[in-house]
Amino acid sequence: MENKGPNVNAETLRTWLEEDKPVFILDVRPKEQRAEWKIPGSHYLDAYKRLNQGDQSVLDEVEIPPNTKVITVCAAGRTSQIASEILRNKGVDAYSLAGGMKAWSLAWNKAIILFDDYEIIQLRRTGKGCLSYIIVSNSEAIIIDASLPAEIYENILQQNNWQIKAVMETHIHADHLSRSKQLAEESGVKLLLPVPNKVSFAYESLQGNQQIQLGKIFIKVISTPGHTLESVCFLINDEVLLTGDTLFTNSVGRPDLKADNDETKRRTELLYESLQLLMNMNDNIKVLPAHINTPIDFDNKPIMATIREIKNKVSLLKLGKSEFVETILGKLPPTPPNFLSIVEKNLKGDFSDINPVDLEAGANRCAIS
Repeated sequence: MENKGPNVNAETLRTWLEEDKPVFILDVRPKEQRAEWKIPGSHYLDAYKRLNQGDQSVLDEVEIPPNTKVITVCAAGRTSQIASEILRNKGVDAYSLAGGMKAWSLAWNKAIILFDDYEIIQLRRTGKGCLSYIIVSNSEAIIIDASLPAEIYENILQQNNWQIKAVMETHIHADHLSRSKQLAEESGVKLLLPVPNKVSFAYESLQGNQQIQLGKIFIKVISTPGHTLESVCFLINDEVLLTGDTLFTNSVGRPDLKADNDETKRRTELLYESLQLLMNMNDNIKVLPAHINTPIDFDNKPIMATIREIKNKVSLLKLGKSEFVETILGKLPPTPPNFLSIVEKNLKGDFSDINPVDLEAGANRCAIS
């Protein structure tokens, strides 16, 4: 069978989902790939093997709502074309997702959180679970942990007539290529990074307890080593805490990336102390992490929890230091093969020699629960 059915690209599908258009997404990948990551709201059919064997009857099992576009999905866009062609031959308005889940890794949505003197735009890479932030006060903006192409942030700033003042990172990331350096350069603003780090390009250092003014608000830098030695959190007006990969809404950051056994143990001990520092803060402070380990719905609901809610949910936070260290070291999952390559690219600040989609594809693996 020829695979020449029409495609839609990831940005088109993203827009349809954002606009809540009726779309039936049919995932035909092998089960183990589906378990890794998926498109929110997608339907699954274990059809990969039979489609590639030429079995057209496998799609007879699918019940599709009337007057609905169907988007078929696989890893790279080949098998999904077979599926879309079969459906189109049945009279279904079907399309294949061009580039498959690899291309979907850059798809994003957003949620807006409003406060008296500022607002926070949470930009979410829905497939990978990467969360970045635009903090805005008095039409001035700071961008934190930029994980999307720079033009997305630039377009949002321009559409709202916001003036960017700086770009900051909570730490050197391992699961995505940082766009912060490029964004700062193109915008002509400072790139602020926590220390100690090993990047090989120019930046201004962030120090613990440093206060950064933005419009009518202040952002306080809190040193929280553990996930990485340079990790920091950002406390905004004593009511919102951006925790990077130190603390998530349902888990804590893993301390072993790019570290040997001794370094991992030392980082785990530091992580415990950092988490205790955060848990002693006001229970009503809202935590906004840099990642989540599940696909993010197009529901405009922020990924957020109070410190009180996290205390109640994350059992690791109830452990004493020795038990915490022992438990973390016993739970460390294998390091994803792409993470070390991503770290090296982020330390150099240049990934012009690769296709980011090829290196970044896959789910987030920065957490331990």
